[in-house]
Amino acid sequence: MVTAKVWVLKKHFEGFPKPSDFEMKQVALANLKDGELLLESVFLSVDPYMRPYSKRDMKEGDVMIGTQVARIVESKNPAFAVGTFAVANRGWRTHFISDGKDLSLLPASWPESLPKSLALGTVGMPGLTAYVGLFEICKMKPGETVLVNAAAGAVGSVVGQLAKIGGCKVVGCAGSDSKVAYLKSIGFDEAFNYKTVTSLDEALRKASPDGYDCFFDNVGGEFASIAINHMKKYGRIAVCGAISQYNDSVPQKGPYIQIPMIFNELSMKGFIVTSWNNRREEGVKALLKWVLEGKLKYHEQVTERFENMPAAFIGMLKGENLGKAVVKA
Repeated sequence: MVTAKVWVLKKHFEGFPKPSDFEMKQVALANLKDGELLLESVFLSVDPYMRPYSKRDMKEGDVMIGTQVARIVESKNPAFAVGTFAVANRGWRTHFISDGKDLSLLPASWPESLPKSLALGTVGMPGLTAYVGLFEICKMKPGETVLVNAAAGAVGSVVGQLAKIGGCKVVGCAGSDSKVAYLKSIGFDEAFNYKTVTSLDEALRKASPDGYDCFFDNVGGEFASIAINHMKKYGRIAVCGAISQYNDSVPQKGPYIQIPMIFNELSMKGFIVTSWNNRREEGVKALLKWVLEGKLKYHEQVTERFENMPAAFIGMLKGENLGKAVVKA
């Protein structure tokens, strides 16, 4: 019998999450039945969406939501061999049992030299979010100018690079000078530190005096309110996240967007990447190809040990990560 460690939501977050909001427990797993598999988490993801989704979808005492790359350590299902790696959406657990239907096996073309944790980042949900947001929601075209905020994060860093692959000019912002330097190193045309500029309005105008065709919004709040006034005629806005608002105890009051939306005939669409699962296989194949060709670079913030899941999650929400934040169990 295997005993799994799990992190549960002890108390719903009030404002910014605290270590005391989580509790680690041990759960004894049953012996495998025919058709079942035992998996061990190797890498676990911490993502911004967990903050608002925990409030919407979870009860106190539930296992924290999340995704992992896991290795099959025992199998009573002939379709799944021991040693195979898969992506699962089973929350913050060290071990779990599956019938295989909820697993996405890593592509057979995945090379040994490539970290399997990328299936949680650049070649996983964040990368697919960038892929769908640019190609489906923004319908990006060569020669256009793309703006992305939280640009040094798991999604934003891929957005900028995919836009460059697509022949666009790319402007990004991040919250530290070192992150801005990273954006320049992976090909962003313009990048600035939103925390140190004297005027966000002026920084956006200076980076692209003619405005922006596409805006990939991960942040919401004040940034989005200002950026919408810099959109070109018929501009497209993909609303992916609102991390500036997730931890607010009192909702922010923003300006009204109708006038710039009407005058410039803008299109704004919110989206959730799982609604585009019909594009998943195509997207993973393209992202993996670009990574292997060196056109799509990645950076991971790896926290060691499952016991440090809450610390990694809280650090990610504070913007301490460069690129994708993952935990190595």
